[in-house]
Order: sequence, then structure tokens, then C-alpha cells
Amino acid sequence: MGVTQEIEAKLRAAFDPSVLEVVDDSESHRGHAGYQEGGESHFNVKIVSAKFSGLSRVARHRAVHEALGPDLIGRIHALALDLSDG
Repeated sequence: MGVTQEIEAKLRAAFDPSVLEVVDDSESHRGHAGYQEGGESHFNVKIVSAKFSGLSRVARHRAVHEALGPDLIGRIHALALDLSDG
């Protein structure tokens, strides 16, 4: 399973989102820090989930990082998050 699929599986399990978009944006960072051949280093993630209701922006980001876990986070160079409760 690739990094993209791991991210999707963990976020679906943790947040039961009504919207989940995981975009590997690595190619647009070619030549920049953290780029690795083959991609899967830079991601844009959009999640709409009722589980974010009442959480601050920082708390939402922390929840996503916790759901992904330190091993997976350690393999990602950049993670842009767009999180809402719909």
C-alpha cells in the first residue's frame, strides 16, 4: 500500500468523513527540499467531518496528525490540511 492509500485509510477510519480528498502534490515540488523521486512526499488533504465540530483549527490539525501516527507522518515532508465540520 502506498502512502496516499495509507493516509486515506487512516483518515476514513478516524473521522468517517463526508468528504475526503488526498492529493499527492509531490511533482510540483521537484527540486525543492523534501522532494523524493516517485512522489508521495507532499500532500494536500481536504476533510469534511462532523468529528471536527467544536474543535479549534489547531485541535483539528493535531487530531489528523494523531490519526496518521508518527511513522506515517515521518514519511511525509509536507502536509497541507483543509479541515471543516461541514
